[in-house]
Amino acid sequence: MLLLKSLLAWLVILVLAVANGALREAVLVPSFGRASGLVLSGVLLSLLVALVAHAFVRFTKNVTASQGLLVGVFWLCLTLAFEFSFGRYVQHKSWAELLDAYTFKDGNLWPVVLLVTLLAPCFAALAQAKSRHEP
Repeated sequence: MLLLKSLLAWLVILVLAVANGALREAVLVPSFGRASGLVLSGVLLSLLVALVAHAFVRFTKNVTASQGLLVGVFWLCLTLAFEFSFGRYVQHKSWAELLDAYTFKDGNLWPVVLLVTLLAPCFAALAQAKSRHEP
């Protein structure tokens, strides 16, 4: 059941990431420039992933930190598989173009978003466990 719930949560992240990309290209980059638009988009997506992780842990209940880390690994693998598959086979990007997204060039925070995707479920589980034990 944890696997199914984590897949559903990742699908929410996917929808939010696509919406974030549309916002970045339609509003953030034209309004603030490429570098600032990428930074704002990366920060926003990181916050959205953290919020989904928090909601996932809250609604799943009793997720341990180790389970949260496994969920984070699952989300990261799904994200990388989607990014490379979609980029390569739908957008027909070269491997060099795809790998360029994994640098901090021009304010790109994609590596940070991936780190948040990996760690957010674990940190959310730790925060939930701490709140259960506080008076």
